[in-house]
Amino acid sequence: MVRRMVTVVGATGLHARPAALFCREAARFAASVRIEKNGRHADARSLLSVLELDVRQGETVVLVADGADEDEAVRALAGALERP
Repeated sequence: MVRRMVTVVGATGLHARPAALFCREAARFAASVRIEKNGRHADARSLLSVLELDVRQGETVVLVADGADEDEAVRALAGALERP
């Protein structure tokens, strides 16, 4: 299991379009991935779950991946969140 804290850089945080892109990226990996914020968590492949976390620019989230390609998944998803 891999955990990584990430600060969201994008101006709209994980609003509709960025969240959809994030979920699509998460679906590419075999590892199960979740995103955590303030004690709540969401399946990174579920757009509705990710949107319910209401992640905004400048907030810190934790990515947690478990599976065969967990390192690659966390690295790619963290990169997506850290891009402006």
